[in-house]
Amino acid sequence: MSRRKPVSGSGTRIPAPAAARQAVLSRFFKPAGHLKSCSLTGTSGRPSSDSAALLEQQQPPTSELNGCKKRTLEYDEPVKKRAKQANGNEEEESDTEKIGNCEPRKCLRPRMVLKSLEKLKEFCCDSEPPYIRAPTEPQRRLAILPKCTDFEDISIHAKHTVPSEDSSSRMSQKGGSLLGFAHFTSSYKSHESVQSTSEAKPPNRRTKSIYTPLELQYLEMKEQHKDAILCIECGYKYRFFGEDAEIAARELNIYCHLDHNFMTASIPTHRLFVHVRRLVAKGHKVGVVKQTETAALKALGENKSSLFTRKLTALYTKSTLIGEDVNPLIKLDDPVNVEEIASDTSNNYLLCICENKENLKDKQKRNVTIGIVGVQPATGEVVFDSFQDSISRSELETRILKLQPVELLLPSEMSDHTEKFIKSVTSVSVRDDRIRIERMDNLYFEYSHAFQLITEFYAEVLDVKASQSFSGILNLDKLVISSLAAIIRYLKEFNLEKMLYNPRNFKKFSSEMEFMTINGTALKNLEILQNQVDSKFRGSLLWVLDHTKTPFGRRKLKKWVTQPLLKSKEINARLDAVSEVLLSESSVLAHIQNHLCKLPDLERGLCSIYHKKCSTQEFFIIVKALCHLKIEIQALIPAINSQVKSDLLKKFLLEIPELLDPVEHYFNILSEQAAKIGDKTELFKDLSDFPSISTRKEEIQMVTAKVNLHLQEIRRLLKNPSVHYKTVLGQEFLIEVKNSLTSSIPSDWVKIGSTKAVSRFHSPFIVENYRHLNQLREQLVLDCNTEWLNFLDHFSEHYHSLCKAVHHLATIDCIFSLAKVAKQGDYCRPVLQEERKIVIKNGRHPVIDMLLGEQDQYVPNSTYLSGDSERVMIITGPNMGGKSSYIKQVALITIMAQIGSYVPAEEATIGIVDGIFTRMGAADNIYKGQSTFMEELADTAEIIRKATSQSLVILDELGRGTSTHDGIAIAYATLEHFIRDVQSLTLFVTHYPPVCELEKIYSRWVGNYHMGFLVNEEESTQEPGQEDEEIPDFVTFLYQITRGVASRSYGLNVAKLADVPGEILKKAAYKSKELERLVNVKRKRLKSFAKLWNAADATELQEWTSMVEI
Repeated sequence: MSRRKPVSGSGTRIPAPAAARQAVLSRFFKPAGHLKSCSLTGTSGRPSSDSAALLEQQQPPTSELNGCKKRTLEYDEPVKKRAKQANGNEEEESDTEKIGNCEPRKCLRPRMVLKSLEKLKEFCCDSEPPYIRAPTEPQRRLAILPKCTDFEDISIHAKHTVPSEDSSSRMSQKGGSLLGFAHFTSSYKSHESVQSTSEAKPPNRRTKSIYTPLELQYLEMKEQHKDAILCIECGYKYRFFGEDAEIAARELNIYCHLDHNFMTASIPTHRLFVHVRRLVAKGHKVGVVKQTETAALKALGENKSSLFTRKLTALYTKSTLIGEDVNPLIKLDDPVNVEEIASDTSNNYLLCICENKENLKDKQKRNVTIGIVGVQPATGEVVFDSFQDSISRSELETRILKLQPVELLLPSEMSDHTEKFIKSVTSVSVRDDRIRIERMDNLYFEYSHAFQLITEFYAEVLDVKASQSFSGILNLDKLVISSLAAIIRYLKEFNLEKMLYNPRNFKKFSSEMEFMTINGTALKNLEILQNQVDSKFRGSLLWVLDHTKTPFGRRKLKKWVTQPLLKSKEINARLDAVSEVLLSESSVLAHIQNHLCKLPDLERGLCSIYHKKCSTQEFFIIVKALCHLKIEIQALIPAINSQVKSDLLKKFLLEIPELLDPVEHYFNILSEQAAKIGDKTELFKDLSDFPSISTRKEEIQMVTAKVNLHLQEIRRLLKNPSVHYKTVLGQEFLIEVKNSLTSSIPSDWVKIGSTKAVSRFHSPFIVENYRHLNQLREQLVLDCNTEWLNFLDHFSEHYHSLCKAVHHLATIDCIFSLAKVAKQGDYCRPVLQEERKIVIKNGRHPVIDMLLGEQDQYVPNSTYLSGDSERVMIITGPNMGGKSSYIKQVALITIMAQIGSYVPAEEATIGIVDGIFTRMGAADNIYKGQSTFMEELADTAEIIRKATSQSLVILDELGRGTSTHDGIAIAYATLEHFIRDVQSLTLFVTHYPPVCELEKIYSRWVGNYHMGFLVNEEESTQEPGQEDEEIPDFVTFLYQITRGVASRSYGLNVAKLADVPGEILKKAAYKSKELERLVNVKRKRLKSFAKLWNAADATELQEWTSMVEI
């Protein structure tokens, strides 16, 4: 077989087109760093005839290079001949196997370059006649590519490749046309520089297609789930391919390399739950693909030589992280670092948002109607709401801040203002964890489409008795129905739609008749759920109150904190329960509290069981905990009846055992040992309810008995009565014979293995029955899986009663938590009244009080607000004097009282407040395109619209974002509106003295206060020439609320505390004094002019003249 040499030699004159072609070719081969160009190329950049001849002599068709043989593949040969070579004899195969032991670069790179050169000539010779090539199928032969590491060559040829019949048939079997290399060009380009230095691999002779069967299978699944990262089970590990592998390598910090046509990375099977949770935490959608066939059952089928079938078994996103693949509960006994498991946030809400198309009237008002549906698949909770919202989307912000969703389901197109708001919300990164956004076509949010989908969905799951529930759904607002339909469609993709089967569990997000209104701005300003410094849990009101022992109790307490009660009867019931725990000496409550510490997350566990996504380990842990809980509380019932006085505690504790009655039956059925190791074949103790498992086990016993009986025949045949079956490396029923006696073994026996001393065999009878036994065992596993799912279905019938018991436990846990808060010292039980008043004696800020700890430095302050007398406090005073801390303290004590908690004060009488509204701080909103002052006034406008006479309003330094005159005017007019028209309880902080004049006009309702301080005017000895220098006053803060108006704010003192350079401070102090003198002169002149104007006779005029002269 000879290589055809290039047409031109070194001395041949090259035509102009050919010269241009050589320039193109030279660009392709510049990166070939392993070649010495002087030895391979002529002056023109093309291979010379001498170098080509030299290579031809050095590389015969089958030559030995560096001790290994290499079979060459000529592109000038007919395709049939090359195909014959690819499927050659055994000798050729053995030669190919040796290639892996040699270094390919030294022997293959020059040949690869020459072959690539000839191929590139075919693509760039537009004006020149093509080189002579074999007449047989000139294009189809390009489908058979050599195994090389030059990725650019592969991608270039793939564009012009026409698949062969074999590859076409394989592609048709896979369901249609395949994706080309163009889809994965980025995968190749990102790793172009990483040339393979490992041992060369033999070419793939299983198929003529450029893809392996596994890669074809991956492409088919990826086509169906383009937006997911697929983890594909391959034996003992899960593999990623293509772009998925690159993402996994980047996010998981694992190795990624080229294998055949795709980049690939892998993780061990036992670490799947850790890595899936990491990918999901980064915002990715992750799909787990598992093998659905076993080796023994596959051997029975017609496709026993084909690839294992695989299918997508689970999809995961941030809100749908449920299942045995990702649940850390089943891994508690493993030595796994807790940090490796994604933090179990209290809420994993999926929130769907739908808005109506603005009509002309709403567009002029810039209002929009929004419907939301929020679901928490991990706990089964469903909330909905519909509301009017302003241009700032403050109502939507409130709901998002309270629910704290991890994922948003949105239409593909929304209004500009909503899009801006969504960007502002999702741009905030908490713990490097942003809200994930999933878009769905607007078609699925249209009411007609949504109505039809919901009707069909509930027609399948609701019977005639549930017609009332169904009518309740259809009576929901149209936007809520549209959102619900989108949620149903989305959850079906994850097999989690079952949580929506029972409409009675749907709850309206907030009811103004049931809970206090705390909008999103108040949640942030009062730091109820997280602090404003770093958005962490520590430093928030919830951090102070949260001493819960269970995850479901923690979730319940968070709802209590964001939804304080409005009915004094319910508040006092909680306070009675807290007082009972605090003051009771009974051991019953202490015993129950100790038992709570041992409970897993029952709420999430029950929901996982309900969705049939739990493992045997998780099911056993949950059922065992519920069963023990029932037994514990059942034993305490006599003591509860006699010793517990609180109606709330007694009612819940007595109901729990009755609700947990069904659990004991399921617990007794299970085998603990089998459940812990996940062995479903031995999971059920009593098989009377599982006939299919019982039948299959009987068949297995029959085959095992036959094989054991066959041992007697083997003993007679070998004339050795001591022969026994051996099991080695999982191979059972092995007959072990010494090597010296192997001559007595029948010729039809199958040798399984051997050592230096013995050989192991299977007789034909054992071979046949052992294969049958393995098939029965694998069929048993399938039968057990089916029965397991039916078992979970049966258990799910009690889901709602068990959830009710868990909710009772959560309430009890919250009561214990609030009791621990009350034990911290200097806390009192508040008195709740219906009249409008807030009276607090020596109250303290709960968060600052805890942060200071035992230092006991916090100065308590009292508050007296009443709807019938003084209901407005105008608070002035120096900067850093404690004004903001004081007004936050009043709001937080009010919230704690209406939650049902003790408060940090000596005495507290709280009238029921229907809402708390705040305007504090200064920050712009770039995403909304709003300045600091615009944000300030937008919040104020929202408060003016929604505050009532039963509300508590807090306004901190309103009007500071604009000029002095405009700021004073806005602050004055707004406060007067609240005094005269709204008549709410109001705390108004200001640095504008004119605002304080409202006390004179509304003396009955308004009082002026300031934060106490002392001023030490330092005497300075000024040298000549420095008379214009002033030194700022030194202020000592007393942090005590005091009657009266503070005439100055002492801002220079804060500048001094902030380490502003001294020269600037002196200049600022001088300027401040100068401006103060000018103002005083103007005031004196105005006062003098007024006196002159009012002069009635010559005597008064003479007095005025004398005063002016002085």
